[in-house]
Amino acid sequence: MPPIPSQRDLFDIPNEIAYFNCAYNSPQLNKSRNRLLAGAAEKGHPWKRTAASFFADAETIRNLAASIFGGSADGYALIPAASYGLSAAARVVEPQLRTGDGILVVAEEFPSNVLPWRRVAQETGANLRSVPIPEDGDWAQAVLNAIDGRTKVVAASTCHWTNGARIDLQPVARACRSADIVLAVDATQTLGAMPMSIDQLQPDFLVAAGYKWLLCPYGFGLLHVSERWCGGRPLEETWLARRGAADFTALANCSDSYLPGARKFDVGEKCTPTVLPGAIAALEQIKAWGVGQIADTLSAINADIARHIAALGFQCLPESQRCSHILGASLPAGYAGNLVASLAAEDIYIGQRGNFLRFAPHLHINDRDVSRLLDALDRLVK
Repeated sequence: MPPIPSQRDLFDIPNEIAYFNCAYNSPQLNKSRNRLLAGAAEKGHPWKRTAASFFADAETIRNLAASIFGGSADGYALIPAASYGLSAAARVVEPQLRTGDGILVVAEEFPSNVLPWRRVAQETGANLRSVPIPEDGDWAQAVLNAIDGRTKVVAASTCHWTNGARIDLQPVARACRSADIVLAVDATQTLGAMPMSIDQLQPDFLVAAGYKWLLCPYGFGLLHVSERWCGGRPLEETWLARRGAADFTALANCSDSYLPGARKFDVGEKCTPTVLPGAIAALEQIKAWGVGQIADTLSAINADIARHIAALGFQCLPESQRCSHILGASLPAGYAGNLVASLAAEDIYIGQRGNFLRFAPHLHINDRDVSRLLDALDRLVK
């Protein structure tokens, strides 16, 4: 299918801004902003909110997520951060771990998918091991090679956050299922920008913070929990997750039974009208565009950038080893300047994590943005 033309008019981005840093934080859709403003105004009229208002938006999001990413609506929980979802996963798994059991994470992983497992290892006597950066770039094989008979948990991302390196979790997931190993996935840097099916991957837990590629407000995220683990203990005991919670007259006799599926893992006060309406608008737009078409469009933009900067001496990850929407590149040998700051001085924004620059566009990018970026790089990198 043809690439999606620039959708800049759907965002509030001035013409002089060229923003290639969505792996850090995505711009907000105008539609999301408008719904968030309406939600803030709604708080001024609390008499208009009914018991149903505490549940409706959350259910809309569960259904949207299932229609875009697969799985059942019952499998989704609403969380405020990736760290919350992964801490919930670690809480559920902790009783299954014993001294000497193995927990695998990848080297230089983002802390959200390390710290909860580090705590669990301390509490249970399990061993937390880090899979070294593979010299050949094949992260999936590196993880598979690290799995042994003591491994009980593999905690990994779908994309390495520092440089956009793709971590193909399909073979890892198959190996985990065959050996009854828990797979906890942080999909923050891919969900919404790269095709992924919950039904195909079948992770035990999958989380994604919403403020990057899901285009959602800060403070919103998704957690998918496989049916196997839905009986586990949640991080908090919110009354909103209990059966009969919509009957406010009976809350003094709150039920001991949870709502079905993963709803018990929802964060308390998830029903805020100043967050969820904006998330709904964003997910509706992603569904309308189609994740596959988003990925193809961003891949074409990054391919143009990769060809150009390679000629300037940048070292890019091979196309077969990188995610289509994040282009990681190291600076040319001998370059001693601060390229990120120099570009920002010209209202051109990229990111840097460790030794890697990150070029991470979204559909607001237009041809002028790309031309400005490449022209600036020609001048600054000599």
